[in-house]
Amino acid sequence: MNILILGSGGREHALAWATLQNPKCDKLIVAPGNAGIAAIADCASIDIMDGATVVTFCEENSIDFVIVGPEAPLAAGVADDLRGAGFAVFGPSAAAAQLEASKAFTKEICDAAQAPTAAYGHFTDHAAARAYVAQQRAPIVIKADGLAAGKGVIIAMTDQEAADAVDEMFDGAFGAAGAEVVIEEFMEGEEASFFILCDGETVLPIGTAQDHKRVGDGDTGPNTGGMGAYSPAPVLTDAIAERALREIIRPTMAEMAKRGMPYQGVLYAGLMIKDGVPRLVEYNARFGDPECQVLMMRLGAQAFDLMHAAADGRLSEMQVNWGADHALTVVMAADGYPGTYQKGSVIKGLDALPEDSKNMVFHAGTTAKDGAITASGGRVLNVTARGDTLAEARARAYDMVDQIDWPEGFCRRDIGWRALD
Repeated sequence: MNILILGSGGREHALAWATLQNPKCDKLIVAPGNAGIAAIADCASIDIMDGATVVTFCEENSIDFVIVGPEAPLAAGVADDLRGAGFAVFGPSAAAAQLEASKAFTKEICDAAQAPTAAYGHFTDHAAARAYVAQQRAPIVIKADGLAAGKGVIIAMTDQEAADAVDEMFDGAFGAAGAEVVIEEFMEGEEASFFILCDGETVLPIGTAQDHKRVGDGDTGPNTGGMGAYSPAPVLTDAIAERALREIIRPTMAEMAKRGMPYQGVLYAGLMIKDGVPRLVEYNARFGDPECQVLMMRLGAQAFDLMHAAADGRLSEMQVNWGADHALTVVMAADGYPGTYQKGSVIKGLDALPEDSKNMVFHAGTTAKDGAITASGGRVLNVTARGDTLAEARARAYDMVDQIDWPEGFCRRDIGWRALD
């Protein structure tokens, strides 16, 4: 099969790496890709937000299957355009992708499905939002309703922080994404990620992970797109996962189908777990980044078969074959991230690192220039390893980190601390 993956980050590098292990893959193209992806697949410079352009590219390159990585093309309806042109595609419709593209839509679906989640208010008026946070009091969570590249959530621990967050949203800090605001109850507990494949009818869990959102060790500093992750997440036990499927996931999928927007693709449920009870934090309509990296390390070649079955409506025939292993990824970011950072610094030492089923460096924000790998983003590398235990995976990952020569980069040194402590 000729396969096209849309995206340019560490998630897409991991998806490409897993896809290439499957013998069904004859040719792989990633658009636009990055320097790491270019080392294993063909890269194409096309506008992945333009459905007509993607369709034309698929026609010209005899593409058999398309995997949509990021959320923005999904929200823009690229998967709809591809399906309309007769292409098999992994990724939900624009209507179904509202589960990520609109926080207010998700809350409405959860209300209808009676899926447990945080109490909330939805606001389009600045003054009304300010009055609500003054009434509810901190701690409280303020979210931009739309897509904000994973950064449109502010956890306010004081009343002043809450008021400032509302002002920031309505003053345009997150652009159009913050034109509407959802303000939620602060939920206590431990957060974990639950990944499920859906084909419009069948729901198939494919793994758990735990992300590290804050920039600094000990979960300090501002939120980021994610500084590291590991899989599986011990807090998300089999019993809690089954309860989440019964009370949250399946009712949500049933409600979506009832509304004429059946969900087809990967559903990433962020869950808050307290005293063995899961509640929904948010849905995402794509694989998490960097959670995808650890999932792909553990799934390997079968990941492609599972995604293809979801696109074909064959998930009822599939099962996930998990080994009793663990995977952990450490994000190396440019100094200053998630604030202002410099691009163009040279990264050395990557060529000497192993690349196999237990050790991989997935590129997230890199460019090849004059024979060197340079940093071109905030989150730049995902140093990823598998092991029989989480401690072994962590040791392998940090051993690779320590071999990378990049003075302008940094990472957290405590990825996996919740499970290991």
